[in-house]
Amino acid sequence: MGRVAGKVAFITGAARGQGRSHAVRLAEEGADIIAVDLCADIESIGYPMASPEDLDETRNLVEKTGQRCVTAHADVREVTQLRTALDAGLSEFGKVDIVLAQAGIAGMKSDVPLQAWIDTINTNLIGTINAIQVCLPHLKEGAAIVATGSTAALMDAHLKMNPGNDIGGFAYMTSKRLLSQYAHDLATELSPRGIRLNVVHPTNVNTAMLQSPPMYKSFRPDLPNPTREDAEPAFGIQQAMKVNFVEPEDISNAILWLVSDEARYITGTQLRVDAGGYLKWYDYHV
Repeated sequence: MGRVAGKVAFITGAARGQGRSHAVRLAEEGADIIAVDLCADIESIGYPMASPEDLDETRNLVEKTGQRCVTAHADVREVTQLRTALDAGLSEFGKVDIVLAQAGIAGMKSDVPLQAWIDTINTNLIGTINAIQVCLPHLKEGAAIVATGSTAALMDAHLKMNPGNDIGGFAYMTSKRLLSQYAHDLATELSPRGIRLNVVHPTNVNTAMLQSPPMYKSFRPDLPNPTREDAEPAFGIQQAMKVNFVEPEDISNAILWLVSDEARYITGTQLRVDAGGYLKWYDYHV
């Protein structure tokens, strides 16, 4: 216990899924939490976003650990909203030590594909940059940042059989790849300041994003209206290990290690939590 005791963590996308899991896990280890989420639907995205009640539940779960939690409704696409959310947390806690740029959406199989491209890029890429950069002026030596990427960002071979057919879906991979490059370059520049920045790349994670009709269609395009039962066996194609997905807690445990002093000399890393998914694509190389 206490691996991040006395720290304050700013977490986007914290109302449910991975973000909630990260908030609770860090709180269990002694961190106070600034939990931020949009808490409203995005019209171009084919599954519901988290609700205000979801964010309230995250706060309740954090407070059950004995830690404090400040919540804010903010759109990561809007830097002024994020700055306001951070200021509320700073007013309560006086500092920020950990930044988890977790908020993300998947725009595949959208009825408005061009808007899905825009919203996915603005949320996953620009939103990650916004979350990190509003915090940068407040971070001191010893601070740690983790951005959420995706194993999809690491894949070089993307055969585009039907360009333009699912531009919202392709935006997901593009956004995660570009945020990984951003994090690599920024980590280099922050290193002399003693501020660490890493990216965690999950495979399929058992959240509302994965368990959604657009994702089911992506995995089972042969069916007009695939269900979870239809799609879930196909999820396993992503991993080398015999699992269909990992749990949010699996990602949270990796992040906890990265932001703790146990990883004090780990920076610029692209850490895969992918049940061997990357191994299915590549031979060993340096």
